[in-house]
Amino acid sequence: MSTPAELYDRVHSEIGTVLIGNDEIIEGLFISLLTEGHILLEGVPGIAKTTIAKLFAGATGLDYSRIQMTPDILPADITGTEVYRKQTGDFELQRGPVFANLVLVDEINRATAKTQSALLESMQERQVTIGRETLALPEPFMVVATQNPIEMEGVYELPEAQRDRFQFRYSMGLPDKTNERRIVDRFDSQPDLGPGEIEQVVTPTEIAAAQETTLQVHVSDAVKDYLIDVIDATRSSDDVAHGASTRASLMLLRGAKARAIIHDRNYVIPDDIMALVEPALAHRLVLNTDADLRGRSTEEVLAEVLSSVELPEDALIERNAPSESTSGSA
Repeated sequence: MSTPAELYDRVHSEIGTVLIGNDEIIEGLFISLLTEGHILLEGVPGIAKTTIAKLFAGATGLDYSRIQMTPDILPADITGTEVYRKQTGDFELQRGPVFANLVLVDEINRATAKTQSALLESMQERQVTIGRETLALPEPFMVVATQNPIEMEGVYELPEAQRDRFQFRYSMGLPDKTNERRIVDRFDSQPDLGPGEIEQVVTPTEIAAAQETTLQVHVSDAVKDYLIDVIDATRSSDDVAHGASTRASLMLLRGAKARAIIHDRNYVIPDDIMALVEPALAHRLVLNTDADLRGRSTEEVLAEVLSSVELPEDALIERNAPSESTSGSA
């Protein structure tokens, strides 16, 4: 059976037949798939936020559904409801679009807080309650939500409790001139190219095996101490009112293990943690008033946090790392 690194390479290559750039986000999606996480994508309209989720679902063979958030959408429109059938005199359970492997929640900040909260049980507990019945969601299950960070009218800011449910947040920017030209050339020659052209390149069995292998990735005491030092530094920073939560620590740890395995290692190194600090923590930090007035960003604060935390000695990590030969099992 293929290793997780080989599975990721297949998915990345297949998505690359349509998408240009955004390698970091593709990696983040695959890491979240292996660790049962959820992702928040931010960016202006027209930069393929929705497309990248559909491409990922197509390449991994995940059952896909899309929820377009609007101010009038109700919680039952997401989770489902009981519908009365006059012919039989019974109530029939009608499942909502949340019953899918990958649920794209488009423009999540257009829905009211009440509707946004309907996602919390499904994201955290992987189940929903409809009437008196509690139903498990499909496995694997992940939410990919999008929002436009510059639009201020008709939107509702995500509450901190919901932001904390997202394992990663990625900010998608506009492509540079080189990639813009590549995009124009590709779609000029293939105007019908889109998610429908993507083929499934991994199987559910392979995904389940990769998830199990990820759990077995080794994390040395030195690397765990480094992770905890980074988390603690966010809490003690002079610019931060509320630092990273314990949930953030665990999600960063799981993400680092998945990043290690898709880079063909069965042990975590500080680079894995450093690469995921910004997407894992930036949306969770709450800056204090003074930092806001000075125009500080959470990304700037996290860069300072990383520079202030001493790296563990490489020799210590290598001495505690298991043999590389076990990384091929999946």
